[in-house]
Amino acid sequence: MFKLRKQKNIENSAPDSEEIYRRGVAKVEGLIAPAALRINANYIQVGEICARTIFVIAYPHYLGTNWFSPIVNVDFSLDIAMFIHPMETADVLKNLRKSATQVQSTIHLEEESGKIRDPMLETAMKNIEELRTKLQQGTEKFFRFGLYMTVYGKSVKELDKTTRSIEAILEAQLVYVKPATLRMEQGFSSTLPLANDELDSANNLNTSPLSTTFPFISSELSSSDGILYGINRHNNSLILFDRFNMENANMVVFAKSGAGKSYTVKLEILRSLMMGVNVIVIDPEDEYKYLCETVGGSFVKISLNSRSNLNPFDLPKASGGENDMSMEDALRGNIASLLGLFHIMLGSLTPEEDSILGNAIRETYSARDITAQSDYDSFTTTSFPTMSDLYEVLCNMEGADSLATRMERYTEGIFSGFLNKPTNVNIENQLTVFNIRDMEGELRPVAMYIILQFIWNEMRVNRKKRMVVVDEAWIMMQHEDAASFLFGIAKRCRKYYTGLTTITQDINDFMNSRYGKPIVTNSSIQLLLRQSPASIDIVSETFYLTDQEKFLLLESSVGEGIFFAGTKRAAVKVVASYSEDQIITSDPKQLLEIEEAKKEFNEENE
Repeated sequence: MFKLRKQKNIENSAPDSEEIYRRGVAKVEGLIAPAALRINANYIQVGEICARTIFVIAYPHYLGTNWFSPIVNVDFSLDIAMFIHPMETADVLKNLRKSATQVQSTIHLEEESGKIRDPMLETAMKNIEELRTKLQQGTEKFFRFGLYMTVYGKSVKELDKTTRSIEAILEAQLVYVKPATLRMEQGFSSTLPLANDELDSANNLNTSPLSTTFPFISSELSSSDGILYGINRHNNSLILFDRFNMENANMVVFAKSGAGKSYTVKLEILRSLMMGVNVIVIDPEDEYKYLCETVGGSFVKISLNSRSNLNPFDLPKASGGENDMSMEDALRGNIASLLGLFHIMLGSLTPEEDSILGNAIRETYSARDITAQSDYDSFTTTSFPTMSDLYEVLCNMEGADSLATRMERYTEGIFSGFLNKPTNVNIENQLTVFNIRDMEGELRPVAMYIILQFIWNEMRVNRKKRMVVVDEAWIMMQHEDAASFLFGIAKRCRKYYTGLTTITQDINDFMNSRYGKPIVTNSSIQLLLRQSPASIDIVSETFYLTDQEKFLLLESSVGEGIFFAGTKRAAVKVVASYSEDQIITSDPKQLLEIEEAKKEFNEENE
């Protein structure tokens, strides 16, 4: 009987198969946990990494906003934990009353004994009374605040160095810390994302100083000069900036259609004109016409039947002075630019065709007595060859039949009225807009290339504070030579006191070009407005956006986005006055209302 009962007890105590199975299943805790922990008095070793927890023991009398930002932005691994424990206001008021009584009593005793007044006691009394008043009014609360930091290192020596760096940064602001000696395990656990304050080492702070510890502070982009770009959406400060004070004055603007990119750039142009900046715009969609007319600028229409002509064979002025390029350099540079243009016009060229075309261009110049030894001052706009001159040379050159055939439509065919006339355009006005709205889609990249070449020659001749705006830049980025030419301007225009602004709504076409990212990295200012879900990933990859910034760009309203200036960034909202809005608006409904108001005004005056 005894043996039977003993056997039953053994059977009942034995684990069943389900329990045995569960014990053998790998759990998340087991997978992520280190192989071993080594706990020392002043550090803890997790696997091969050493860690040390330090905590704040004392704060200065005054804490300024953003004082903790240097710690958040250090370039080594760091875990930070903040524990905020609210305290009952009634209990705090009782303690403050006792403290006030003690301080007041001490002041009276010193007065009776004939001692001079103690500024420290008087300041303490004043602070106590101010805090009591704010607590009673409900404008301040009282908290116990624990601030812990766990630093890491591959060795104890590296850990000591990192700890000293943290201490130096904080002590420079009169914030003092100490290591959690003999309590490293509790300190390490407190900085894990478990919300457990096992260290429990806190200071008493009221609302105002506690608010200064908020680690995520928006960048300030305000300066004493420049123009207003918008309002910082995080702190309502002004984003006032001068792009010409940066390492370069280039800017890129990326946004989906209707997000306000042209509106923003037109607002920048209008305000820059008031600061004496010269502006040249390549306008593909007739968006800058009203602005140009309002400020008295020059509106140059480029089309097949336009009276305004640009000759790509024009040379930049080369007087041979000390600071100017030689005639030979000017000629070689323009031949290289023309070869890039013909790659866009004629399509892909073989190396043999490239060589033939280069020789033909040089012979075309020679036929007009333009050589490396020529005197530029003797030339006028009619002295330079045209596309017809090159076509004649190609027709009489051996092996150039294919090139001449493809060139024919630009000299005698349907496109003959575009590139085949001497230049009759000048850009002496403070604002010049080149409009290519009526240009055939196939010719738009060609037109933008020629206009940019003309602007580039002008930049090198007349150095002045200038902005060059290329709207819908993705059109050029579709062609290798056009993209290369645009990148060349972006890289070199700083030397000529010029800032290039590239605007695009098709970021995929722009960034798929091998010159897309170099243009972005050569721009000190970047503006991202509302993006489409289809393009947000490539935008995020290009600008290293956080998840919150990606969400902000997807949910932004018109004229809202992120403004980058060097290493700083801020959420921006573009704002314009009523008068500015009437000049720069691109809203079709608003434009129609303006036109109708003009008609009514004219009819009344008649």
